[in-house]
Amino acid sequence: MEFPEDFLYTEEHEWVLVEDDIVTVGITDFAQDALGDIVFVELPEVGYQVEAGKTFGVVESVKAVSDIYSPVTGEVLEVNDELPDTPELVNTSPYEGAWMLKIKLDDPAELDLLMDADAYQSFVEEEE
Repeated sequence: MEFPEDFLYTEEHEWVLVEDDIVTVGITDFAQDALGDIVFVELPEVGYQVEAGKTFGVVESVKAVSDIYSPVTGEVLEVNDELPDTPELVNTSPYEGAWMLKIKLDDPAELDLLMDADAYQSFVEEEE
């Protein structure tokens, strides 16, 4: 499994890429592998206010339906419009093509609650 070093991670298996006060969010390689073939992705509209720890969308696979949780609080600036039509991107490109949201970060201190790649790797190993 791949966990890019420059990303941060949540216990709910979302990844976060921080660029100034904009964070890009998606689900990890571990999450997509556990879910299996993704067949549906539901995301909020641009302008939606997400809250750290609260759901913002749904990923449905042939095996299960799973909520997606926001790792930070802020306003959705951009949504990956490709995912509703090509949900399989979550399986084939979890870190590049299948980003889900870009969020304007309200509180940078929330990033301190996330795991770096090494901590996430250890967390995943404990879950397996």
